[in-house]
Amino acid sequence: MPNKVTNTLIVESDPNLGELWARHLRRQGGTVRLAQTQSEAILALQAESFDIIVLDLILSDGSALAVADFASFRSPDTRVIFVTDTTFFSDGSIFAHSANACAYVQTDTLPEDLAAIVEHYGSAR
Repeated sequence: MPNKVTNTLIVESDPNLGELWARHLRRQGGTVRLAQTQSEAILALQAESFDIIVLDLILSDGSALAVADFASFRSPDTRVIFVTDTTFFSDGSIFAHSANACAYVQTDTLPEDLAAIVEHYGSAR
């Protein structure tokens, strides 16, 4: 069980993958909102505050870095876990491009491992 309930925004173009991650976070007591596009993510960030964002680096509609930048402006303490199935930014340079980046993991990371990462960084806020 998490030490603190985290409020998480998941931004993932694949609704099945986003829902899989959300189910694991909810089982641990977290609150989760899903967005599939940059526009949906921005609207969510305008409507509420999140402890952490799980953000697919390659969105099918929009820019993940734009979402991270807006989150940094809107809520500087909100941290971002970037997920990807590419080798783009595999050198760790994502941390130089996004001030609120706290982790960079592969899309195929086990959902329970991702939930543990969310708990760790989300409760550190």
